[in-house]
Amino acid sequence: MRYGLKIALRYLTSNPSQTGLLVLGVAVGVFIFIFMSGLIGGLADLMVNRTLGGMAHVTIEADDTALPLLNPDSDAVVLLARQKSTRAETGIRDAMPLLPVIDQVPGVAISSAQITGGAVLIRGERVRQVSVTGLSPDRLTAIIPFDRYLQQGGLSLAGDGLLIGASLAEDTNLSVGSPVTLRTDTGNLASLRVSGIFDSGVGQLDSASVYLDIRTARSLFDMPNAVSRIELKLTNLYDAERIASRIEAITGLDAEPWTATAGQLYEGLKAQSDTGLILKSFALVTIVIGVASSLMLSIYRRRPEIGIMRAMGASQSFILFVFVSQGAIIGTLGGLLGAALGLAILTPLTPSGEVQPGQLPIDVAQGSIGLALALTLIAATLAAILPARAASRIDPVEAIGQ
Repeated sequence: MRYGLKIALRYLTSNPSQTGLLVLGVAVGVFIFIFMSGLIGGLADLMVNRTLGGMAHVTIEADDTALPLLNPDSDAVVLLARQKSTRAETGIRDAMPLLPVIDQVPGVAISSAQITGGAVLIRGERVRQVSVTGLSPDRLTAIIPFDRYLQQGGLSLAGDGLLIGASLAEDTNLSVGSPVTLRTDTGNLASLRVSGIFDSGVGQLDSASVYLDIRTARSLFDMPNAVSRIELKLTNLYDAERIASRIEAITGLDAEPWTATAGQLYEGLKAQSDTGLILKSFALVTIVIGVASSLMLSIYRRRPEIGIMRAMGASQSFILFVFVSQGAIIGTLGGLLGAALGLAILTPLTPSGEVQPGQLPIDVAQGSIGLALALTLIAATLAAILPARAASRIDPVEAIGQ
């Protein structure tokens, strides 16, 4: 084996220009593989952060209660009695004990119980219809990254704290510390004070949404023992459908994955991933063709030498090992050079923080460098097998006679 490696290295070093070009070709293929992996990964993260950054990956809600049907052929009369509306009947009852169970489901990163409803925000003579969400203070940033969006003030919702969007604050002339009143359609009132102003870049959130302590929301919407929904963030957002099905089986509640509500985005991400896979496959095919054609040319030029080795007793397996070793060496050198080029060129291009206009959203950490090296070594070795088999079958008499 050591002697076979020595011969393989001698063949490669006997024509350094050809070997160098071949190694460079493999390196370019590896660089393209790493570049496409980093670019596709960065684009996917950018799309997800811009569209799903403030969305739940799975939303858990109570099943809708079917209304009783009245037989149209009967003479029954329906009597309606006016009474104070309560929303506890329509939410998830006793949801808090469910949270530890849901958090233990593999793939769930964090859960957030919420109380939601509509209300009127009153600031002097200014009145705005808003969407109200009650959140647990310890899980304020579980779904929406308010810590990144915060523009003024703080994130404390304790007591009478209220988070509002920047557009809503501008429309109602509110600032940090301003007192406001929320009134629901049932007449419940809550006197609050603006504790923070955020700017998410999403129109609906910034112009018509407010966030407060879930305990304040309970009294505001008459939901002492229930929540409107439970939202989840997952460690891998593409597992949403599987995890949603498992949560439905465990809790008996309706769990909707983000792929059901953002199907077009999911299809776009999937198409983007498939495109990247095709382009990376082309890079590997280029490596295979380059290595195979070069070794075939080398075999043709070295037929007399191969014939002499066969005449001196070299076995077919030995010849096979010599040329397969050449492919493996070329793949290793080209892979290492391509990985070094990828790190040297792409690392300075990787944006830090938010992607700015004109920047490519390349994430070199998702460049799959280890995978690129492994696939390149395998591809180069496999590419050498066919030429190596051809070399091992050379008839020594015919080869020497040439």
